[in-house]
Amino acid sequence: MRDLVFVTKQMMKEKRDILLSILLGFIAGLSTVVLFSASGYLIAKAALQPPFYTLIILIASVKMLSFIRAFSRYAERFVSHRGTFTMLSNLRMAFYERLEPLAPGIFTSFRSGDLLARIVGDVESLQNFFLRVVYPPIVLALVFISTIFFASFYSIHTAVILLIGLLFTAVVIPAIFVIRQRSIKSQVRNKRAILSTEATEFLYGFRDLKIYQQMDEKRKQLLAHSDAYIKEQEQEEINTLYNQSVNQFVSLLVTWTVLSINAYLIGQGQLDGVLLAMLVMLSITLFEDVGPMAVFPIHFEDSKQAANRLFSVVEQEREECEESSTLSVGFRTPPKISMCDVTFTFPDDGRPAVHTVNMELPAGSKTAIVGASGSGKSTLLQLIIKLIMADSGEVRLNNMEIAQFSQKSVLEEANVVLQDNHFFYGTIRDNLKLASETATDERLQELLVKVRLEHLDLDHSVYEKGENLSGGEKQRLAIGRAMLKGGQFWLLDEPTSSLDTVTEQSIYAHLFDQASNDTVVLISHRLAGMEQMDQIIVMDQGTIVETGTFTELMTKQGYFYEMKELERNLL
Repeated sequence: MRDLVFVTKQMMKEKRDILLSILLGFIAGLSTVVLFSASGYLIAKAALQPPFYTLIILIASVKMLSFIRAFSRYAERFVSHRGTFTMLSNLRMAFYERLEPLAPGIFTSFRSGDLLARIVGDVESLQNFFLRVVYPPIVLALVFISTIFFASFYSIHTAVILLIGLLFTAVVIPAIFVIRQRSIKSQVRNKRAILSTEATEFLYGFRDLKIYQQMDEKRKQLLAHSDAYIKEQEQEEINTLYNQSVNQFVSLLVTWTVLSINAYLIGQGQLDGVLLAMLVMLSITLFEDVGPMAVFPIHFEDSKQAANRLFSVVEQEREECEESSTLSVGFRTPPKISMCDVTFTFPDDGRPAVHTVNMELPAGSKTAIVGASGSGKSTLLQLIIKLIMADSGEVRLNNMEIAQFSQKSVLEEANVVLQDNHFFYGTIRDNLKLASETATDERLQELLVKVRLEHLDLDHSVYEKGENLSGGEKQRLAIGRAMLKGGQFWLLDEPTSSLDTVTEQSIYAHLFDQASNDTVVLISHRLAGMEQMDQIIVMDQGTIVETGTFTELMTKQGYFYEMKELERNLL
């Protein structure tokens, strides 16, 4: 329910549309009841040949009510849907604002297809929260109370029957089906998420499935998930129709009761016969408005589950990314980095990625972190820029705990090149300008020359995820973006693993020239050029096994020496 409270707060931002839609809905509902009641009275009265002016007044009243009904219903639909779409927009923005600080760590807990299903499908489900959960009971109560009050002046028996009918159709039956719906525990949203996840993986892995000839097997799995989703949808539709049928049966039973009781009263001379048609039409029309209450339990549970699924993703934000209480970094000089007994384990992974790590990176130093694949090098980098937070120990930035700084401010000051860099659909210019929107074309062209991409034009197209660029071109473009940003803190994770030695040395020459006075952290499998680093940190299985300069480590003839000798022999 806590999540629905949050949704309600987002909804109440549109108070004007909410109040207007309720008012217009009340006018439309009441005018409909009065219109058909007046029509019934007109027909009955006309049979008795009343004065002509009486019929003229009744006919004019019916026409006026029909216009009021039509215009108020149109205005109600317009205002309520406008408010709903605005609420959905507010909800998406609120969810995204809470989700953004959790990236990219959120992808260790949720698959991309599942996140997509929540962001799109579950938000869309919440469009029914106002239109099908909040709005109908309020308007229905207002219309019913007004109608029962009106009917009591002509037939107290009819008023009592309508009240009992209201209690059954709007309270008792929906309450029973709410309990029933909870016991069913519809899995439509979960099945939809599974289908979305599998479809996303199918598209991402299409090429590999073709290569390894597993298309048929994966297609069968996808169709099985699709069938399961369709089956859940069918079950939900059956429940909806069942609820509507029961509610409609009770509504018709109430109308027949009104007809029977009033016919008996007319026979006993206790009711004017001309009122029978009016009261019956009043009952028929009134209970047409209880239709939305038949599906109220389904939409209520649907909204509740959608809200729970949506905000279960970001419920940890208050603990992990409390941005409102953090400071801004604002480097004036190259930063100093230190770690004290830092340990981190990825969710649902029993093996610590890094374990009791202690290290010191002096301001303006050049540090290389080397080691075998899976030794925890990239995890250290993510801890330094607060993409993830340590389970225990301290990561310090300029002698201050990094938890005190916002992730945004840390990333604003850092020049980061990761192993996997994203490239957006557009041009080379567009992707470079992510680092500096004010950079001129001359500056960008000079940068392309430095990273050996002079063969590419700034208007050269870049496909989604950089599919038309080679691995080396992607790395050079990522390095170019970092060089364009111009911060004093460099974090480079295998930035040249796809480059040949000549190109690598050329790019490093430009990079280290630009970063001559900056703090640089370089993660690399290659050990060439380590002589120019101020210190080398060697990692193995999540721990630091050696630290020192190139000369010190080679003299020691330990782990680093063995790595260097192995590389020399292989090359």
